[in-house]
Amino acid sequence: MLLVWAALVAPDRASAMSPAALLRVPVEGVLLLALALVLPWRVGRLLAATAGVLLGVVVAVKALDIGFSEVLDRPFDPLNDWAYLGPGLGVLSDSDGHTTAVAAAVAAGLLLVATLVALVGAMLRLHRLARRHRRGSVRAAVTLATVWLLAAVSGLQVSPGVGIASSSTVGEAVDQVAQLRADLADRKVFARAIADDPYAGRPADRLLAGLRGKDVLLVFIESYGRVAVEGSSFSPEVDAALDTGTDRLRRAGYSSRSAFLTSPTFGAASWLAHSTLQSGLWVDSQQRYDQLLGSDRSTLSDLFHRAGWRTVFDVPAITRPWPEGAAFYHFDQLYDATDVGYHGPAFSYATMPDQYTLDAFRRLELTSGQGRPPVMAEIDLVSSHHPWTPLPRMVPWRDVGDGSVYDGMPDLGLSPDAAFRDPDEVRALYGRSIVYSWRSLVSFLRRSSDPNLVVVALGDHQPHSYVTGPHPGHDVPISVISRDPEVMRRTADWRWQRGLRPGHDAPVWRMDAFRNAFLTAFDPPGAGASGGSVVERVRQPARVLHRSR
Repeated sequence: MLLVWAALVAPDRASAMSPAALLRVPVEGVLLLALALVLPWRVGRLLAATAGVLLGVVVAVKALDIGFSEVLDRPFDPLNDWAYLGPGLGVLSDSDGHTTAVAAAVAAGLLLVATLVALVGAMLRLHRLARRHRRGSVRAAVTLATVWLLAAVSGLQVSPGVGIASSSTVGEAVDQVAQLRADLADRKVFARAIADDPYAGRPADRLLAGLRGKDVLLVFIESYGRVAVEGSSFSPEVDAALDTGTDRLRRAGYSSRSAFLTSPTFGAASWLAHSTLQSGLWVDSQQRYDQLLGSDRSTLSDLFHRAGWRTVFDVPAITRPWPEGAAFYHFDQLYDATDVGYHGPAFSYATMPDQYTLDAFRRLELTSGQGRPPVMAEIDLVSSHHPWTPLPRMVPWRDVGDGSVYDGMPDLGLSPDAAFRDPDEVRALYGRSIVYSWRSLVSFLRRSSDPNLVVVALGDHQPHSYVTGPHPGHDVPISVISRDPEVMRRTADWRWQRGLRPGHDAPVWRMDAFRNAFLTAFDPPGAGASGGSVVERVRQPARVLHRSR
């Protein structure tokens, strides 16, 4: 009885987990007890066994809801989120070792089977006892029903926000069915959005004329969220690094402007943010991502490719073939963890330090001489990826070489297991990882002699909630950096703030608004893809987001 009772009243939020939650009265238990008393024996046993299986599934989904809410700041989606289990185990393997990941997967599977078996057995036993002690069971059902009704009508609570009258299991089932229906309906909605592309048939000579001859780098800094620059224990350190970087870049001839974008994801699933920025579509689920990759939607890299740029994807986190890079994004060259000549150690999840990633890109793509075509690249910096330890340190660029200079460096840092025993230490390590990524990028830019280099640097999503705290929002900083005054003039209508550090009142756009705003800013005069000025087309999503925030 206690097992079934606990399963029925178990909350789907970590904040609601408490002994008081077990004092609630589950309406589902009252109904099951009543049915056991009135249905024929065989039908009742079949119902009890079926209810046990369904209750086990609901408990598993509630557990996933808690996990997804803590890590991704949203509930579990039963249709799409199974796709995250593989990458999640991959991250765990990279962070804590293959043995730990396998042990976690086996333990989770055994726990699920044990839960199902235990709940089915408990339901069958309760059915048998209810039939054997019919009079007492009738009294219990009436008493529980009365208590539930009184509590529901009066709103009695066992603790703030936790009512005595519980229907959480039914509510969970209803929510999941509603989510399934919404997912199925969304396929048609998103298909229409994919087809509505003002740049689909745009002639190549009317694309990106304001950037002709320039190398354009789209640099994603892993987990670089608003929390890094605002309102956290580690933000002063990050802010100081950004302000120092702004000054150093200014002395090297660069200008920079910054704002915020609202990411479609939180805590993980970076590919949703990358595809949102590239496609100009709101890709906030695995379903939308898979649907997008099966389409011919024009991405930024595709449009640069059509306009004559050599397009490159430099992603050190990729350790296996990824054909979508060529099939959908149309990159001419994809560099993964095995393609850049790295012979140093891994730093937990990060296969190589950001400084090496940037140096290898310079060596492979930016030193080919004056006859080479301009390069457009997406570069993903992953030193700031969970678990943020151990961290590399900056070394002289002349010593980077093949990465062997980093040998032994991971042993000098905390292991993830040791770091995560102290929440304050984890947050501090996250802040230091962002500082390292920015120092690598700023130093890389100062070292460059290319006057035509244009960089868009941004975060993909906020870090996990054990760094941010509850409900921090999905905003990430973004900066445009260039030595060319004309580049900065073309983006002046965006009204972004000067420097690498966006302030609290900096503009906020949805991430899917960036593609069209960027393309419009660098089109030939009068060749915009749609009516209205750049400011009009960019500011509208910003106003909507300020209301939602």
